Amino acid sequence: MRRIITGLIAIASFFPLSSRAEIVRFDILERVPAFAGRSFGNVGTYERITARATFALNPADDRNAVITDLALAPRNGEGKVEATTDVVILRPSDPAHSNGTLLSEVPNRGRKLAPQLFDDSAQPGANNADKAEDAGIGFLHRQGFTMVWVGWQGDIPSKPGQLAMTAPAIKTITGPAREEVIFDNSANPARATLTWPAADTANLNVTVRAAWADARQTPSGLSAKLLDPTTVEITRPDGFDAGALYEVTYTARDPVPLGMGYAAVRDVVSFLRRDETQANPLLDGLHPSVSRAIGFGVSQSGRFLRDFLYLGFNEDLQGRTVFDGLMPHVAGTRRMATNVRFGQPGRNPRHMQDPAWQADLFPFTYATLSDPYSGKTDGVLRRCLLSVTCPKVMQTDSEHEWWTSHASLLVTDLAGNHLDLPDNVRAYMIAGTPHFADPNDAMKKGVPAMSLPQNPMHAGMPMRALLTDLNAWISDGTKPPASRVPMRAHGTLVAAQGAVPTDIPGLPYAGIHTLAAFSDQSVLPPKVIGRYPVFVPKADDDGMAIAGIRQLALAVPRATYTAWNPRAQGFGSTALYPLQGPVVPFAPTEAARKEVHDPRLSIAERYADDGAYVAAVKREAARQVAERILLPEDAERAVEAAKQGKLAKLGQ
Repeated sequence: MRRIITGLIAIASFFPLSSRAEIVRFDILERVPAFAGRSFGNVGTYERITARATFALNPADDRNAVITDLALAPRNGEGKVEATTDVVILRPSDPAHSNGTLLSEVPNRGRKLAPQLFDDSAQPGANNADKAEDAGIGFLHRQGFTMVWVGWQGDIPSKPGQLAMTAPAIKTITGPAREEVIFDNSANPARATLTWPAADTANLNVTVRAAWADARQTPSGLSAKLLDPTTVEITRPDGFDAGALYEVTYTARDPVPLGMGYAAVRDVVSFLRRDETQANPLLDGLHPSVSRAIGFGVSQSGRFLRDFLYLGFNEDLQGRTVFDGLMPHVAGTRRMATNVRFGQPGRNPRHMQDPAWQADLFPFTYATLSDPYSGKTDGVLRRCLLSVTCPKVMQTDSEHEWWTSHASLLVTDLAGNHLDLPDNVRAYMIAGTPHFADPNDAMKKGVPAMSLPQNPMHAGMPMRALLTDLNAWISDGTKPPASRVPMRAHGTLVAAQGAVPTDIPGLPYAGIHTLAAFSDQSVLPPKVIGRYPVFVPKADDDGMAIAGIRQLALAVPRATYTAWNPRAQGFGSTALYPLQGPVVPFAPTEAARKEVHDPRLSIAERYADDGAYVAAVKREAARQVAERILLPEDAERAVEAAKQGKLAKLGQ
């Protein structure tokens, strides 16, 4: 249960703050020891602070005016638009042991994912920070980071385990909305949840198609009806498999200015790192215990950070830089369908869905380019360059984003030519990894809609090293390792046809990948105007990407790991299964591989014995430590896992 704090701390938290910032209240609801009092090396113990921040935005302020529909939202007595947001803070109990960096993870659908990625912790404990084991290996805590999560998503409820923002609905607006649904089952009729309540049933329509590129169809037997304002029941026609694409259009009502979520993160982070009153729970003496900030986000929240930067929110209301460093993870070159009327923050278009959704619009990369279709000249850094508030950016992607989120547009121009990244941007592809793997994942077989066994590769080891590099970059100017991504200039970023060998048994390659398109969003459904060239990573003879950070299981392999996994027959097999890649083990011996005509060398041909394999892992680990893409503690952990045959979670 939440415990309302009484006494001096609570009184201080209720002071009006509007004279200093857009945070008008910062109410501390609970302040308790974290992780059952577990201590983390020289840093010691941590405490967890649960709070609720109230912020108020002036629509006339140029820094807020970019928020769609803000000027139409209900206002308070001062003419501002108010909202509240959930805040959770983990900080060293002794602020003197903080490393001075605020690590602000943008919640993914209200959840915390940084503990899984950086600390190898498991859900639901990663969200709670109650038990000692909830901290996993305790990496972030041993480093002394102060961590904060700010609810930003205004279309989900605030509840235990889910941080959200509560913003006012605009009751006077209705308008067109669209959803795409793939059921991956044979239920008939089937139900889907609408993002926004339907205003009526008059304009409710549904179409179906086997693949996104096909024409929309309305065959006999297809129908849709509303069961309540946000639930639609679709009767499915014969002739389409479980992976068919259904598109629902309707008239929606009561939009929320979802772009306020960007301001929530901006204003809370700025308040925590700069406010010098007793209202700030991070105050240590006369000043906050943090002096710099890193913004981190995974997938949906990684796309949030790219939009946050693009829309100009890295400048606070006093013109100061909010985040010194940004680390969008597994975002590809996507942004968000958030700062639009009837936005869909939770939507991530997947192959075979619309590649020209609002999340996939120009600009794609950080440099400023001219778009031949829209006629615009723009870039993700354009606004922060004008306000001199650009952060150091370290974009990290799994290899999956290069197949399904057109990540190649990060390092090519819109004609498909090589493009250098700006000096303040680094990009890293973690080769052979799926979109996001739980640290406790194992190789899974038999997922009905997935044609190949699931790739269990977890990206924790390189991500810990890269976060360390980013913190050094913003702290003392130590430049991180050079970008490691496929590039046209290096010959490692190529057309999909011929990118991967096609003669590896159990690895059927057909060049399936997500397109990038420009469409007219003023009509419903949008009309595709043109397409941008998209490329994929070139693979070696084992079927694994040549470029990027090759984790030890790839650099010293016993199997092939890729980031693309076709859908199974009966589930839309011309598309990729969302978020996953496969693993295809090597044959144990030369005779076994020749029996199945496998061109990949067997394990016995690569390593004379288990000792030789472990020695190879040890050599590669030392090299990666020297290159600052692996930490010494992870190198030791990896060598020990190799000795036990568990380096890649395959139990080999």
